[in-house]
Amino acid sequence: MSARRAAVMVGVATVLVAGPAWAVPQPAPAVPSHSELEVLRIDPDDVVPGGSTTLHAYVANLGPDTTGSAMIITVDLPPRTQALGDFYPEDCEPSANKRHVRCEFPAGLRSGRSATALVPILVDGHVPVGQTLKGSFRVSSPDDRNVSNNRTAFEVKVVDQVPDH
Repeated sequence: MSARRAAVMVGVATVLVAGPAWAVPQPAPAVPSHSELEVLRIDPDDVVPGGSTTLHAYVANLGPDTTGSAMIITVDLPPRTQALGDFYPEDCEPSANKRHVRCEFPAGLRSGRSATALVPILVDGHVPVGQTLKGSFRVSSPDDRNVSNNRTAFEVKVVDQVPDH
C-alpha cells in the first residue's frame, strides 16, 4: 500500500470514528421558565456638579417560577454623566463611551426575590444646579414574556449641596 493511500485511509477512519465537527453533541439550551421580571424605579441620591452617585437598577421576579435563563440589566445613563466603574456585579461592562452599562445575572433568581445592579456615575462639573438628568433601566430575558414592565426611567437631581445622612 502506498504512503499516500495509507494517509487517506487514516484520514477517512478519523472522520468516521470522530464524526464531523458539526455532529458533535452540544449542551441543550436552558429551558425558559415562566417568570415575570419587573424593573422598579429607584432614584439615586442627589448629587452636586462634578460629584458622583450610585444608580440602583432593581429587578424583581414576580414568579411563578425561578428564572431558568440569564437576565441582562442595561443601564442607559443620562446625558452629561459617565460610568465610573466598581460595578456590582463586578463583571458589568460599560460601553466604549461609558454611557451604557450591561450587567448579566445568571439563571436561578427565585420567585419573590430581586437582583440589583449597582452603577456608580460621575456628573459633569458644568451641569447647572437645579437640573434633573434622566436615564433608564431595562431588563431582558427569554423567561420574561411580559415586556411592558421591563423598562423604567430614573432621575438624578443636581443640587448645590448634598444633605448629610
